[in-house]
Amino acid sequence: MSEREMDALTLTVIWNGIMSIAEELGITLRHTAFSEGVREGDDFSTAIFDRNGRMIAQGNFSPGHLGSMPFVAQHVRDYFPEENLSPGDAIALNDSFMGSGHFPDVFQVMPVFLDGSIIGYVATSAHQVDMGGAAPGSQKVHGVTESYQEGLRILPVKMVRSGEFDEDILRIILGNVRMPDKVRGDLAAQHGANLTAAERLCELHRDHGTELVERAHDIILDRTEAHMRDALAKVPNGTYSFEDFMDDYGTDTDPIKVAVDITFEDGSVTLDFSRSSDHVPAAINSYINYTRAYAVFGIKVFCDANFPQNAGGMRPITVTAREGSFFNPAFPAPSGGRAILQIRIFDAINGAMAKAMPERAMGAFSHWSNPNIGGIDDRTGRPFIAYDVILAGYGGRADSDGAEAMSPVMNCSNIPVEVHETNNPIRVQRMEFIPDTGGAGKHRGGCGVRKDIELLNSRATLSLLGDRHKYQPYGLFGGEPGALGTTILNPHRNAEPLGSKEIREIQKGDVVSIRLSGAGGYGNAEERDPLAIQNDLMDGYISAADEFDHVSDVMVAQSAKIKLP
Repeated sequence: MSEREMDALTLTVIWNGIMSIAEELGITLRHTAFSEGVREGDDFSTAIFDRNGRMIAQGNFSPGHLGSMPFVAQHVRDYFPEENLSPGDAIALNDSFMGSGHFPDVFQVMPVFLDGSIIGYVATSAHQVDMGGAAPGSQKVHGVTESYQEGLRILPVKMVRSGEFDEDILRIILGNVRMPDKVRGDLAAQHGANLTAAERLCELHRDHGTELVERAHDIILDRTEAHMRDALAKVPNGTYSFEDFMDDYGTDTDPIKVAVDITFEDGSVTLDFSRSSDHVPAAINSYINYTRAYAVFGIKVFCDANFPQNAGGMRPITVTAREGSFFNPAFPAPSGGRAILQIRIFDAINGAMAKAMPERAMGAFSHWSNPNIGGIDDRTGRPFIAYDVILAGYGGRADSDGAEAMSPVMNCSNIPVEVHETNNPIRVQRMEFIPDTGGAGKHRGGCGVRKDIELLNSRATLSLLGDRHKYQPYGLFGGEPGALGTTILNPHRNAEPLGSKEIREIQKGDVVSIRLSGAGGYGNAEERDPLAIQNDLMDGYISAADEFDHVSDVMVAQSAKIKLP
């Protein structure tokens, strides 16, 4: 539909109104959630759809959820046609294939009615602290061979009817999770946030009229598609490839190849992950919806970072992987630990795109860690789960060093130490940067992060979810790789190394020391500014010994001119 049929001012007002609803939806969810992962960790997302299920706008939250939501909405509409829905209904699902790849991510999609007709849908996703299964947190990797072991699988179901939770369905859900109070609270927070957004969307339609708003939808999607195609057309036609390896999928298992071939052709792009490993008999596979979500995100970062993401911007992007591969497994392949793949999907795309757009690429991210510590709290006799996100550095870029302790790709936040210690029987002994871990380069990679967690309870189950213990984050264009990560049980006693995805029963007084890898550098270290070296020394990102022992002769000569503190 032509943009000439709507003046720019009206279109801007409607677009900003839709965007504000998506953002307010997330703010409401954050402020009313019960779990630390949603409330402090920002492990949730929101989106607004038109009456045909097309995603019009999204909140600024997790790409893995948001890239999955357009397909979640279509599955919901397939299961529940408009004639089977009523005002106040909400559909829930967490199926790995239909949703964002693992059971903890529960979506709620609410149809929005005005004058008896559906005018759109509002949706939230939230990572629930537990959905049952083999270990607290529902993210055990090693020893899980099929999705039936991972917890409660929810196909699309009308969880809320005419504004009221279906108590029978809710009883089934809460009867199969370790933390029913927090899960109930977060499900209610999602519903409450959707109700607020639905009312805001009705106000927008009342103010401007449904016909005008729907015309704006078409213009927004068409404009976004055209803008994306223009951006893709600026990349030289051709195929750009890259491959890397994940450590393993459990103790004494083979590495997993992560490979992508990206083909640009006259304003469109196809990302093919078919050369990657086959799916594995452990809970770490990436269902195609999750693969697609982060692949679309990766292309958008390189080609069209500042324009809104919606259904229009996704039209020129095709994501594929052979059926049965690691990035397109068939049910019932397990996938509970798939969270750690988001960075590796992006790193693979980044490595390929460095060949086409070197000025926008960066050294590989430090990885992140997503450990869960759970059991029965001695103080209360009730279950606890300490769900954590530990985030480290960005890779060096063409014009800057890698940022420290930021959330790469997934847009979550470090959960405050005080929140963990208040809600769980643990003590965080240390949380600090690890010097000398960022890859050297003209622009160095960010440092790794160390977090030491002591168990104060009599016993608990530790489920580790990390990587980069065996394969270093790569550097680019002469930049050096970041240092490997490691996980150590009781570093001040027997210092037992743990696998990056190990599960272990621990006891009171045990300390798990999670040490994330450093990020990769960019460019030749010999070209590094001496002042940057001095600043790194003063900030503690590098040590004098490391500079003299491990960096190039030119850097040594430069650092020798610096007056050390």
